[in-house]
Amino acid sequence: MAFLSVLLLGVAFLVGSLPLGHWLLSRMGVNPRVNSAYNLGIENVLRRVGPGLAAASAGLDFAKGFLAVLMASSLHSPELCVLAALAAYLGHLNPPRFLYGDMPPRGRGNLVLLGVMAGLSVAGGLSFWLTVLPVVVYAAAVGFWGYVSTATLAGLLVFAALVALSPLGIPAKLGALALLVAATWRFKENLGRILDRTEPRFGEDVPMAGKRADQVVTAFMIHPMTLENFWQSPRFAWMKPLVERGVISEASVRQMAQNLRPMKVGELHGIKTAGGQEIRCYLLSSPLLPDVFRDQPDLATRRAIEGARLAHELGAEVFGLGAFWSVVGNKGVDVQAAVPEITVTNGGAYTSGTIKAAIPGILDHFQQTGRDLKEATAGIVGANGVVAFGIARTIAPQVGKVIMVGRDLERLSRSANTLRRAAKETEIVTTTDYDTLKDADLIFSATSDPNPVIFPQHVKPGAWIFDEGRPADVDESVREVPGVRVIPGGVVRPPGGMTSNIDLQFGEGAVPACLAETLIIAATGEHERKSLGPQTLTENINFFVEQADRLGFTVVD
Repeated sequence: MAFLSVLLLGVAFLVGSLPLGHWLLSRMGVNPRVNSAYNLGIENVLRRVGPGLAAASAGLDFAKGFLAVLMASSLHSPELCVLAALAAYLGHLNPPRFLYGDMPPRGRGNLVLLGVMAGLSVAGGLSFWLTVLPVVVYAAAVGFWGYVSTATLAGLLVFAALVALSPLGIPAKLGALALLVAATWRFKENLGRILDRTEPRFGEDVPMAGKRADQVVTAFMIHPMTLENFWQSPRFAWMKPLVERGVISEASVRQMAQNLRPMKVGELHGIKTAGGQEIRCYLLSSPLLPDVFRDQPDLATRRAIEGARLAHELGAEVFGLGAFWSVVGNKGVDVQAAVPEITVTNGGAYTSGTIKAAIPGILDHFQQTGRDLKEATAGIVGANGVVAFGIARTIAPQVGKVIMVGRDLERLSRSANTLRRAAKETEIVTTTDYDTLKDADLIFSATSDPNPVIFPQHVKPGAWIFDEGRPADVDESVREVPGVRVIPGGVVRPPGGMTSNIDLQFGEGAVPACLAETLIIAATGEHERKSLGPQTLTENINFFVEQADRLGFTVVD
């Protein structure tokens, strides 16, 4: 009897793990992982797959749960039937890797659970109300809250409670409780989205690429700059008082953040171009802190690739890499190669474009203070980088002296020689010493350093600093230097009056230029303009500046 019971439970697990719906959809040329209600909602799935195929796939999942319980009922043990129900559900959620490969489906198993309940009622020896009442509670919860995940958990909670109060044996009670625990673990991301207010309700119109002619859908990858930013998400906010009281260490929070896969934490609403086109943008995050990008580049690249896959699954057509994400994977090249189904951009072209657009105004205002540009010294921080060198190339012919500050002196020398040929009357100096900035009247900074690099000892009174770094290159203490003016760079206001549940740290209604580039690519359909790798084409810079103006994007100065 014991051997047969174990054998039946093993078979129930295998039945539950069979990818019947997956195989059906795959044979019909449909990617089940992408075309899933888990990602897109029922309405979109029906539109993309069709009602017949969707119903057939759903019926196969239902049959798995029913069959698993039906087989276990041959031993006439209600307790074994409940355990078989658990085995089938666990098999569906955690199938053997050889059945799916490295990317198993991300479904929630609701139809398997429905089949399980039907099996327990018809053949499992459980009372009618013990199996029907949880389904009634599920339906009522969907109607009241609109969240399928919480409705499923409510139904399983009722089921576990009814089994606990019934005369069934301990194995059945533990099995029903384990069903609830397994579902709760499976729905942890959905519960997090509910807390973050990003989980769509049942029947809600979910944006998706190609669904509407007047709407495009994008996604953008963000990360916390500090641990304080980490608490922005309500799903993590509960930990803040525990860290402050020493109950949870900061090190453990950082370690946890490194183990989290990308998740949807927010959405930008209200972006509408001058031509009336709506741009929807999901905000995705794998909450790596800045030092992780420096110390574990392979982990960061892996998370960026996972983020691109999630963006594609959510129905986005363009995926932007923001802040330190923009430099991982050879500045997005490896991410695009791993996920060719979606356009990936690091935002470098329009970032350079906003600088190009802002510099003439900055120089004009500088001269209006009575200072002569030809007598001025300009410091370029991060001059080894593409963006900072672009600034140097624009500035050099207009000032008397340029101080190029970077980490690689040999590369700086090569760049300086290029500048000398274009600006023969300008003195060009290369250095790795930040103290030389003390001579600069104007400082332009664009590094990828996770910490500030410019401090009061590097700045003379009255200097103007254009800070393109994200996070900021200029330490807050610099503002205390008399007469110093700090100008943030690369900040753009999208058209239409944008709102967001996440504070992007750029001011109300504003986004970084790299995010704006993501939006512009989707709005124009010019996917070949994406920014990847270290090189930025001048023609693409000009394209984004022109299209931003046409669509209604404005640079914040």
